[in-house]
Amino acid sequence: MGNGTSIGRVRGLGSAHSGAHHWLVQRFTAIGNLLLMTWFIVSVLLLPDLSYATAYEWLSAPVPATAMALLVISTFWHARLGMQVMIEDYVHDHANKFAAIAALNLVAFAGAAFALFCIIRLALGGA
Repeated sequence: MGNGTSIGRVRGLGSAHSGAHHWLVQRFTAIGNLLLMTWFIVSVLLLPDLSYATAYEWLSAPVPATAMALLVISTFWHARLGMQVMIEDYVHDHANKFAAIAALNLVAFAGAAFALFCIIRLALGGA
């Protein structure tokens, strides 16, 4: 295949075919975050006051609860993608990289699950 040089070792192996997908998903979640955060900020500013009762009544409606759940999912997914790229770029030891990505996935999943649980609980009437 090659004579031991770095280009000879990788020639003919092709690309990993995963970078473009990761990049695209990160851009899509960024656009989703931009739209949903704009909706969220405008919605909060249009509330008559910021009391718990007002926020509870607002989040109990189906449309705000669904949009808030989408915002949580998109935000945690985007954060996980960005942190994964940072870990892959700066953690060089394979065992540490695996442990860091596993911890990242656990934290991202747990945070999103807790936020979604809170939204569902408020939307379904449990205070």
